[in-house]
Amino acid sequence: MIGPIGRWVLDEACRQARCWQDRFPAAPPLSMHVNLSGRQLQQPGLIAEVAQALEACALEPELLTLEITETVLMADIDTVSQRLQDLKQLGVLLAIDDFGTGYSSLSYLRRFPIDMLKIDKAFVDGIGNGREDVALAHAIVNLSHTLRLHTIAEGIELPEQAANLAALGCQDGQGYHFARPLAPEAMTDLLEQTLAPGGFLLRPAEAVATS
Repeated sequence: MIGPIGRWVLDEACRQARCWQDRFPAAPPLSMHVNLSGRQLQQPGLIAEVAQALEACALEPELLTLEITETVLMADIDTVSQRLQDLKQLGVLLAIDDFGTGYSSLSYLRRFPIDMLKIDKAFVDGIGNGREDVALAHAIVNLSHTLRLHTIAEGIELPEQAANLAALGCQDGQGYHFARPLAPEAMTDLLEQTLAPGGFLLRPAEAVATS
C-alpha cells in the first residue's frame, strides 16, 4: 500500500502548502517537507508523480523538500542516485533524514545531489548534558557546512537545546519545543499567530498535514 499512500500524502501535502501560501501571501514562502520511502524511490513513475503533484496546485518546486533516510540511500546506490538526479531536475530540494544513524560514507554523500542534512534526535537529546553529544552535533554541523548543505536538527524539546544548536551554527530545528504535529486547521491557527505583525516566526517547526 505504500505506493498509493505515498502518492496521496504527496498530493495532499502540495495542496496544503499551496493553501497556506495563498492564505499568508505576505509571509516568507512556506515550504513543505515530505518523506519518501525506499519503495517509492524504486518506482519508475515517481518523477512523474512529483511533477503532477506540483503542477496540480501550481506549487513552486523549490518549496517542496523530499526527505530520504541514509539507509534508503545506500540500499541501491546506482538506482537511487539516478532517481535523485531526476528529482533535482524538477527543481525540488532533497534532504537526508535521521542523519548519523545510518551507514553512508562521505564519498557516497558527495555523490548524491542533497541540499540538507537533518541531525537525528539521538544526537540532540544529550545536548546540554554532556560534551560528547555536543561534539558529535558540532561535527555534523561542520560537515554540513563544508559540503554547503543546510542543517536542520530534529527532536528539539527544550529551549536550551535550541539555543545550543543555534550557537553551533545549525540553521533550523524542528520538534515539540516549537509545536507538536498538528492537523491543518490547528496549523493554520498557529501560523496566524506566528506570522501576524508582532508575532514570532517558527524556524522551521515542520508542518505535518494530517487527515
